[in-house]
Parts: sequence; C-alpha cells; structure tokens
Amino acid sequence: MPGSPSLLSCPMLSPTPTRQGPSTAAHDDEVPPDGAGSGLRHHVVTVRRMGDDRLARLDEGALHAGVERLAARDTDLAGIVSRHGPPPLWAREPGFATLVHIILEQQVSLRSAEAALGRLVAAAGEVSAAAILAAGPERLVRAGLTRQKTRYLLGLSRDVVDGRLDLDALASADDVTARRQLLGFVGIGPWTADIYLLMALGRPDIWPVGDLALATAMRRAKRLAAVPRSDEQLAMAQTWRPLRAVAARVLWHAYLAGER
Repeated sequence: MPGSPSLLSCPMLSPTPTRQGPSTAAHDDEVPPDGAGSGLRHHVVTVRRMGDDRLARLDEGALHAGVERLAARDTDLAGIVSRHGPPPLWAREPGFATLVHIILEQQVSLRSAEAALGRLVAAAGEVSAAAILAAGPERLVRAGLTRQKTRYLLGLSRDVVDGRLDLDALASADDVTARRQLLGFVGIGPWTADIYLLMALGRPDIWPVGDLALATAMRRAKRLAAVPRSDEQLAMAQTWRPLRAVAARVLWHAYLAGER
C-alpha cells in the first residue's frame, strides 16, 4: 500500500509480544539463551548450514545459536542482547489463515487488525478460502471490513480454491521463488511476503523490506543520523547474512523494549 504511516499505527506491535509476533511495524505493501553442551553444539551446526540449506527453518534452539553467532561479530547487536536477552521466535502457523491475518495487519495497529479478524470470523464463520467466498463481498463489508481488504481476501480465496495459490507447495520452494510467487497475487506486497516467509515458514535469511520499526531500531542501534531507506537497510543487513531474520528479531526486540 502506498503511504508512510506513523509508528503509532504500526501493525503487530505489543510491549508483551506473544507467539504471534512482534509488531513488524509500518510498511509499504500494495496489493535457554545461554544453553550449553551438546544441544547447543547441535543447533550451532544447524545455523552454520543455513547459508547452504535454502529451506532451513528456525526453531528456538537455532534462533538462540544464531543470536550468539551474530552477537559475536556485531557489537551493536551484542549490546541489545546483553541489555534485553535473546528475542522470542515469534513463529506463526503456516497456511491460509496466517496469510489472511498478515494482510489484515497491513498499515494498521495490532488492535485494529485483531478487530478486523474478529469481524471476518463473524461474517464468514472461519478463516478459510471456501468460507470467505461463501460469505461474499457484501457480507464482509457489512461486517466492517474495508472494501480494499475485502477485494484482497476474496481474490486470494479464489486463487486458493482454483489452485493458483498452493501454500503447501510454496513451503517447499526456496526463498527467492516463494517470494516471487507470493508477489504475483493481488494484495500481497513485499512486506506481506517477507513476513510470511520469516514468521510462518521460519526462513532464517529474510529481511522485511519497508518495515518502519526495523528501520527505526536500526537507526538507533547503528547510531545513524536518519532512519535508513529500504535500500540502505538491505545494504547494511548484508553483513548479517545468512541470518538476517535473526537480526530482525533482535532489532524488533530492542524496539519493543523502547530503544527507538
């Protein structure tokens, strides 16, 4: 979506983040931390292989090992971890319902997104492609969904029912292919695609383009004069590969702790 919403209207932000996720913030979308012993060594091996394994998926152990690895080579991230501990995993279940929820979170607050989800469930009965199509546009709009989000959800539901969007197959694709496929559907822009890959599929090397909370946290962490543009963020985040999604979680953690 066009525009530059303020941080006060960032989606998914909560001072007490849950498994659902942190606020990944304003965006531009159109259409045991000190674990030791053999367990930690196993997860370190897993993380070290992430650069070669395009379908690697973060779990709690791999996340903590990744945080240690990044902290060892970036003193700014190390400082955040020292002050606030490692970030949560913020994982979501892969599938249609999560993708719908992320679309509802585009450029609105967490509270607004949750309210929209409740209205959707009230109108359709459940968050499934068949149920949304059965509800139809008028019922969804009468329930309080915007016409734009209604158009997005109906189109996405038709794509799922007709087989054009296969989220199970998407989970088996590499990052570049999965992102490109998602961007081919109306209502899914870069931020939505990146958040789905990062949180639902647990990909370790995704950087959410256009996330204002991340940009703000990066400015603070790196002591920059201004909030970096998306291209500047991507350039700086190259140093965190193949663990950019781990670095993003560390920065969200700092943002939620008030480092803005």
